[in-house]
Amino acid sequence: MRLVTWNINSVRLRLDQLRRIVREQEPDVVCLQETKVADGSFPMGEIRDMGFDHVMIRGMKSYNGIAILSKTPFTALPGRDWCGKQDCRHGAIAFDSGLEVHNFYVPAGGDLPDPDENDKFAHKLAFVDEMTEVFSTANGASKILMGDLNIAPLENDVWSHKQLLKIVSHTPVEVEKLTRAKQAHDWVDALRHFVPADRKLYTWWSYRARDWQAADKGRRLDHVWVTPDLTGRLEAAEVLKEARAWEKPSDHAPVMVDIGMSA
Repeated sequence: MRLVTWNINSVRLRLDQLRRIVREQEPDVVCLQETKVADGSFPMGEIRDMGFDHVMIRGMKSYNGIAILSKTPFTALPGRDWCGKQDCRHGAIAFDSGLEVHNFYVPAGGDLPDPDENDKFAHKLAFVDEMTEVFSTANGASKILMGDLNIAPLENDVWSHKQLLKIVSHTPVEVEKLTRAKQAHDWVDALRHFVPADRKLYTWWSYRARDWQAADKGRRLDHVWVTPDLTGRLEAAEVLKEARAWEKPSDHAPVMVDIGMSA
């Protein structure tokens, strides 16, 4: 099974880029974040033309939103309004095999890393705490968690550990909370399974950079986690960095993981 996660930053604006990813990589499952479209306006026909007959969406006009696209039938799992907000940041499906796929878009958190002064940052911390709580008591099914978690937890997940310690996405409190969420269900970091922690690895480059490739001041905000039983089936993982250089790109690059499935 080949899975791709991508913060597409508007599914309608980047349908051509999505078509290219599907054509070149032939994924079986695609998880999208920041689709930025209400369910009634989701481009279902175009998505099905790409080969995805099975689609679950949770969207809202202009903001947030997730979608899971699959070539294989699935059952949509009950939705959850995280932190009591109906802001469409999570969706989950289950295949007949019992495998669950969870698609997350964690709040970015604004610019000020102070929950008392910044409601957006407080929301982000509460959201990750809720992830910890939910998955600490989750069932034992095989699971894949993927999406834009908006936190770069390791020193080499950012271009400069020291300079970003006070920048939202890499602050110690965010890293600590995401680490707790990861440990709550013994998740395995699929990307770092293949790329050692002492090597730089990014999935996001700011639009603000005049020449993002030359500067290469990236962060690894997009993640794929698997439950321990799937670790031995991990076959490959790759950041599709070239997509960041396409015309009208998202600021996130797609992340792809291959998992061998049992007979």
